Amino acid sequence: MRIIVAFLKLEDAKNLKIVLNRNGFDDILTCNSAYQVIRGANESDGGIVVCGYRLTDMHYSELFGYLPREFSMLLVASPPKLADCCSHEIVCLAMPFRTQEFISTVFMMTMDIQKELKRRKKSLPKKRTEEERQIINSAKALLIERNSMTEEEAHKYIQKLSMDSGNNLVETAEMILAFE
Repeated sequence: MRIIVAFLKLEDAKNLKIVLNRNGFDDILTCNSAYQVIRGANESDGGIVVCGYRLTDMHYSELFGYLPREFSMLLVASPPKLADCCSHEIVCLAMPFRTQEFISTVFMMTMDIQKELKRRKKSLPKKRTEEERQIINSAKALLIERNSMTEEEAHKYIQKLSMDSGNNLVETAEMILAFE
């Protein structure tokens, strides 16, 4: 998980990087422009952008709109600036802050992102191996030849048998081929 630390003064970003490194965070990018943040975020699977109110080329709220959905934002600013933050999706931390408060916030955010990424990964359909695709295609070819079905009809037939029997698609295709 990548952490991108972006502040108008690059020195501020580098100081926070040191704090994060000391507390076990490794993949950290420091920058002072939104362009660099967006480029770094697009090269990563997910993470956190820790940023100030304004960068060299963009306001934090504009930057938030350009971030991939796998990224969360931690806005670090003075209390009056934080009062202007109107998004409930942005985590805010008032300056000055204690190091432990900062680390705890980042840690909490990384846990939330990891849970969300796992949830999304589970909801993606499982990729079939070439062998599994070949078994399904062979069963469809057999149904097409023997029962004069179209490819779509054969696929729907295998799906229906799969649902009715409680077996997965590959197991059902193997059963069809076994009765050939």
